[in-house]
Amino acid sequence: MRIEDCFYLGKIVKKYSFKGELLAKLDTDQPDLYDDLDAVFIQLGRDFLPFFIEKSSLHKSDLLRLKFEDIDTEEDADQLLKCELYLPLEFLPKLEGNKFYYHEIIGFTVEDASFGTVGKIIGVNDNTSQPLFEIAHESIEILVPVNDDIIKKVDRENKTIHIEAPEGLIDLYLE
Repeated sequence: MRIEDCFYLGKIVKKYSFKGELLAKLDTDQPDLYDDLDAVFIQLGRDFLPFFIEKSSLHKSDLLRLKFEDIDTEEDADQLLKCELYLPLEFLPKLEGNKFYYHEIIGFTVEDASFGTVGKIIGVNDNTSQPLFEIAHESIEILVPVNDDIIKKVDRENKTIHIEAPEGLIDLYLE
């Protein structure tokens, strides 16, 4: 399994008991989908390893209490603190309508109601307060906010996202 074939589930944030149990903060709006896992992948340095789960349960709202096989002491658990958890992409719940995962729309064509074909999505910049579509238009990169008011339709079958960009936004990049 490679990290490219997985999605980020969360991060181990602290120890829970002296028997090797850990708490992981999940990066999801639906933590209950992940309270009965058999295994997760953990990145340890350069290695990407499967860890099998003896038992797990939700702890408070978005924490997952984990007991891994062969992690039986505080010292064992210490080695996993701050490690990130991953699952294979096929574990992601399917989204419908105008909801999408960022990795899913890479390569989609963006069609603007006024401008026409803007280009292909080459990435999503989510390091800003407002995520941005990174769209390749000839030799220019155009940034458009990922926003429910702008996104009019996600057409998975034709790999197209229809938008209504704010007036003049696309022209700013072309001048």
